[in-house]
Amino acid sequence: MKPLHAFSGGMFRARHRRILELAGWQVRLGWPGRAGHVGVWGRRPVARRGIWVAGQTGARLVTVEDGFLRSIHPGVTGEPPLSLIIDDLGVHYDAARPSRLEALIEAGREDPAAQDLMARIQSAGLSKYSPIGRDAARPPTPGYVLVIDQTRNDSSIPGALANTASFAQMLNAARAENPGAKILIRGHPDCAVSAKTGHFAPSELRRGETLLSAPCNPWPLLEGAQRVYTVSSQLGFEALMAGCQVTCFGRPFYAGWGLTDDRCHGPRRGQSRNLAQLFTAAYLEYPVYYDPWRDRLTSLTETVETLALFAKRQAGPRPETLILGGFRLWKRRNTLRFTRPGTRPVFQDPPERALAAAKSRNAPLWVWASKAPPGLLDRAKDAEVTAALVEDGFIRSAGLGAGLVDASSLVVDDLGIYYDPNRPSRLEQLIADAATLPPDAPEIARAEALIAQITTAGITKYNIGQQPDFTPHPGKKIILVPGQVEDDASIRLGAPGSTNRALLHAARAATDGYLIYKPHPDVEAGLRPGHVPDAFEIADFVAQNSDADALMARADEIWTLTSLMGFEALLRGKQVICLGQPFYAGWGLTQDHTPLSRRSARPKLPALVWAALIAYPRYIDPVTRLPCPPELLIERLAEGSAPSPPPARRLLAKAQGWCAGQGLIFWR
Repeated sequence: MKPLHAFSGGMFRARHRRILELAGWQVRLGWPGRAGHVGVWGRRPVARRGIWVAGQTGARLVTVEDGFLRSIHPGVTGEPPLSLIIDDLGVHYDAARPSRLEALIEAGREDPAAQDLMARIQSAGLSKYSPIGRDAARPPTPGYVLVIDQTRNDSSIPGALANTASFAQMLNAARAENPGAKILIRGHPDCAVSAKTGHFAPSELRRGETLLSAPCNPWPLLEGAQRVYTVSSQLGFEALMAGCQVTCFGRPFYAGWGLTDDRCHGPRRGQSRNLAQLFTAAYLEYPVYYDPWRDRLTSLTETVETLALFAKRQAGPRPETLILGGFRLWKRRNTLRFTRPGTRPVFQDPPERALAAAKSRNAPLWVWASKAPPGLLDRAKDAEVTAALVEDGFIRSAGLGAGLVDASSLVVDDLGIYYDPNRPSRLEQLIADAATLPPDAPEIARAEALIAQITTAGITKYNIGQQPDFTPHPGKKIILVPGQVEDDASIRLGAPGSTNRALLHAARAATDGYLIYKPHPDVEAGLRPGHVPDAFEIADFVAQNSDADALMARADEIWTLTSLMGFEALLRGKQVICLGQPFYAGWGLTQDHTPLSRRSARPKLPALVWAALIAYPRYIDPVTRLPCPPELLIERLAEGSAPSPPPARRLLAKAQGWCAGQGLIFWR
């Protein structure tokens, strides 16, 4: 690891320092030797000290800057970066001198994945910052001329051989060269979240000219532009990616290679390069990318997907307040990890009072689904309140909710809830939409890989239990019957009046196979109703405290009311018979005793998995507490790195179990 004597405080921030360490640089204070390295942040005034030290000592100057895909929110908000540029020749926005990026562009390499990555960045709506999601963007009617403003005193402006006057020249040129055209001026995102200012004021504009000062997603804006003018903004390069004609009044890194209309000329850059070559150099070869979950360097491809996931969770207008109803005390802190950062939570019970609070505060509402009174979503809609029902996801944790183990996934459904077949849910809509995906769609490929990951690792909802020890009768099919909590909402709504005992008898009457009954873990712990006293007389084997994956691996058929084990069995290629109406029934993948006519789509299993495990839930990494994809959660559960509940909560869970065992009234 090479010492990097830093003369910019930003490099001592935890994330910046860690990325530099992973890239082979040990950040330290002190005076470098002649063969040493001096680190500075960009070309801000504070960097002059380091530049002077490098000149005095003969040490090599290393410039550090944010990468071109940095984060969701700007750095001025305090959000740490996912990429850094480490340049030992110069810096990409200083056109007066060579930089490592310029050398990479001159080399002219073109990565085979460049075109696909550019398309993915554009489709995901990603830019250096992406505070507003692409879907939330409401661009003007296409056909305008786009002029890109920048913050005053930004180092990239003099670095691009431009100055404040260049912005006035740019706007005048846009007017003269596009007579009668509507002109939109896009303000810099930093100006909306800090005291920084741009170069244009509304009072200076003419009729037909508009200043867009609010944050917006740049891609729909670029796609609607007939021409783009910039001084040195990175948005100019994204405009090239969007297929725009770009005129530069400065000398940014992408100018001078034959792709832009250049009004400012400088030394070097005589060769022509295509867009894929510039992208390869600037996005694939120049920056280093950081994986915040695994604390390691990673690729651009993975970083694009990470930012796409973060953008889905964080982008868009952030509500000032979120009202939450029906959440038990121990769940509340963990639930907030699934909400938007910076939103103030207000817990209000009962749910009806929460609805009234949401209406009075003009705030969105989340209600724990099993605590929601009938018709709550309809009443919220009538009251013009944005409301959703919340429930645990299908890959939950290494432990039970009744054991007060935090959930690593939640579903937030604004139409209904997945276990209620009496009304449509967001999941039901996602499944129907997924049924239309072509077999070669990337969503299908990802779902197939996820199925393989889950089944190889043996992951289930709770991931607890021991290996079962039973010897089936030779030649008989093994029939697995998972028990459920009988007062669970999924039975009340999806199999009303049903019991575990009735399910066992139905399975026994329909088959002479070897019948295995697996009691629900909450029932085994004495925390919830559903005990079957004569289960040993009906079933051939009662799998107490047994691992669900091991049981499903040996079973031929699964008989269930609405248990998630039916879905998990489908992932393992098992035949599933449903007496109730769980979310995975009615689509042609199960044998259904009570079909649901509304579910007319016929998705293949990967499409169902895409909807249920990828598109529908929100996941939180149990280690870093960051939003994560399901693949990472499965990785954590498989390696056993998810933390256990704190001692106080474990003690509370034990006390709760003891009280339940004594037949006492207890909070749950």
